[in-house]
Amino acid sequence: MSEPKPPTPTPTPTPTPGDTYKGWLFKWTNYIKGYQRRWFVLSNGLLSYYRTQAEMGHTCRGTINLATANIAVEDSCNFVISNGGAQTYHLKASSEVERQRWITALELAKAKAVHMQAESDDSGDDSPTSPPISAQTGGCRNSEVQSTLRTLGSKVEDLSTCNDLIAKHGSALQRSLSELEGLRVQGDMGDKVRQVTERATLFRITSNAMINACRDFLTLAQTHSKRWQKALQTERDQRVRLEETLEQLAKQHNHLERAFRGATVLPSSLGNPNTESKGSSGSGKGDTSDEDDENEFFDAMEDPAEFITVPADPKYHRRSGSNVSGLSSELGMDEQSLDEQSLASNPESPQSLEVEPVRQRRTRIPDKPNYSLNLWSIMKNCIGKELSKIPMPVNFNEPISMLQRLSEDLEYYELLDKAAKCQSSLEQLCYVAAFTVSSYSTTVHRTGKPFNPLLGETFELDRIEECGYRSLCEQVSHHPPAAAHHALSEKGWSLRQEIALASKFRGKYLSIMPLGSIQCIFEKSNNHYSWKKVTTTVHNIIVGKLWIDQSGEIDVVNHRTGDRCHLKFAPYSYFSRDVARKVTGVVTDKDGKAHYVLSGTWDEKMEFLKVMQSSKGENGTEGKQRTVYQTLKAKEIWRKNDLPEGAETMYYFSSLALTLNEPEEGVAPTDSRRRPDQKLMEAGRWEEANAEKQRLEEKQRTTRRERERESAKVVSLPEEGTHQDNYEALWFKKIDDPVSGESMHIYKGGYWEAKGEGSWDMCPDIF
Repeated sequence: MSEPKPPTPTPTPTPTPGDTYKGWLFKWTNYIKGYQRRWFVLSNGLLSYYRTQAEMGHTCRGTINLATANIAVEDSCNFVISNGGAQTYHLKASSEVERQRWITALELAKAKAVHMQAESDDSGDDSPTSPPISAQTGGCRNSEVQSTLRTLGSKVEDLSTCNDLIAKHGSALQRSLSELEGLRVQGDMGDKVRQVTERATLFRITSNAMINACRDFLTLAQTHSKRWQKALQTERDQRVRLEETLEQLAKQHNHLERAFRGATVLPSSLGNPNTESKGSSGSGKGDTSDEDDENEFFDAMEDPAEFITVPADPKYHRRSGSNVSGLSSELGMDEQSLDEQSLASNPESPQSLEVEPVRQRRTRIPDKPNYSLNLWSIMKNCIGKELSKIPMPVNFNEPISMLQRLSEDLEYYELLDKAAKCQSSLEQLCYVAAFTVSSYSTTVHRTGKPFNPLLGETFELDRIEECGYRSLCEQVSHHPPAAAHHALSEKGWSLRQEIALASKFRGKYLSIMPLGSIQCIFEKSNNHYSWKKVTTTVHNIIVGKLWIDQSGEIDVVNHRTGDRCHLKFAPYSYFSRDVARKVTGVVTDKDGKAHYVLSGTWDEKMEFLKVMQSSKGENGTEGKQRTVYQTLKAKEIWRKNDLPEGAETMYYFSSLALTLNEPEEGVAPTDSRRRPDQKLMEAGRWEEANAEKQRLEEKQRTTRRERERESAKVVSLPEEGTHQDNYEALWFKKIDDPVSGESMHIYKGGYWEAKGEGSWDMCPDIF
């Protein structure tokens, strides 16, 4: 029987379980034609062949079901597939390697086909075991999950098949080698046999280890697969029940409101001022509006971890209606009058320009250039270091200094103006707490790093004419970097803070931990408040779009009365169902009794609610008991200002931030507006800005070395701490505050007088 020499085959990838395997083989036809080249396709446990690849679409020459077939190897290239006599294929591969690939693929396909056939016989007509879809909206998601689980199950079965095949072939190889060892051979052949035996033994040990690992993985995967399916179904059911419960609560709430309005008639002098403004007769239109407001309250006040708020029982309206109504009327009048005042004094409001012609400030800066930069090339060697010690190019900056960022905290100064007019210290604390939250609203899109101020650098923000306040910042320390800030308002409040930043680059994200405290003092009531800032985290440093999150807890304390507001900034979580950037807080008196609840987000708005009664509710997560507060209707206390048009091309600056670098007459020569690198960056000349930044930093280092040499001349012997910078701030002095007990720099006076006289001889040359 003459056999044609097979052509050299093209390399074929090693088959993997479940994949379709195709290729050319030589099939024995008869004694006249001998072996003929045919195209074979192995798929879904069936081996089919065609004369050419083009025939695959219309003519199949034969098919064998491997589930009932026997596979036998004849020699190095030949093998036989038979299903018991009816069909037998004598096949030849082009090489021994190619034959082995086909044998492996056929064995895997056969084992899988046998397994599938056994499963089909066992299942019979049983109903499907997949969990039912509990809600129509979850149908798509459930289908995707079930499809993924089926795919994973198929892969686990493939792994089990490979496990069985390795064990089978390993045992056969071991038997063959044992038989070979039994033969008496001499010389080089005996050495070769021993060498092969040793290698086979190593292969057996390795294979056994892999088989054991595969068996463990298979057991673990099967166990956890069932657990995950059960947990997924439980989560889905809980979500549906929660949605139904919330819907029922909303309906019950509206029903109670309607019943209360129908059963209780209050005198016109004691009614809700909002209702009075709509008309004394309780029209249906007014009721609908009230219900809409309440629905908005429920949407905003989702259940936080520590407490739950529910509408107050109607008995509080009836029993203490005069007190509650009086409070509401007072708050409503306060808000209205203060809104009118702030509108008249706000330089960014068009009405203010008509009422009082003040300075027209700029509303645009040059657009940010589109410069690309490989962040990782700079940051990879900075992991774990202090951010202030990393030499950053201006490409990562925004054209504004840290002193100016501190001054931006005053964007919502109206909250402190309103707080100064409050008669109640607890109510005043609500406004102060809202002011602390408002300072973070500018950071939501601001991923650029502010310039590190030079030692002795200052920044003044004089808004006496427009807003009734003025503020001054000074960089009082370089290592560690710290800035002092003082603001004074004609409305009867002052603000002071000293902030030092502790920053760490963690590889994937950047953590910025502000150290130091902020204090606010009201002249009329002598209330003295203090609080600290939360941690800022910049995510996706290496890959993806940068985004910022604020997380942590703040205690705003009134040191005169002992009142306290505990604010919690919830960190963002992909798995949380809560609203992103959420902030919650409770205002309590010195005895721990709750009077107000605050809720909202640090990037949009805050609301506060009067607490009428509190009680311990059911256990929340981790067994913690949550407090239930019965509250009056929510009132908005703060809302973020809209960004100016085109803010995305101007570093997402607010209207106030756009004016901070605007040239100002008479400012100190150390003012941030005069920084050349910052001005060049704002103008879009970044290469020049980088060169200027390096010059200023080197000048600062030289100045510090000279100051240290002068200090060394004063002390004859080295003492502890003499290596530190002994710089003394120009406009601030460090004291121990007797009220808060904290050590901080406070304004010692003289700046505004020097500005009025135009005398800046005492200012150092830092630029």
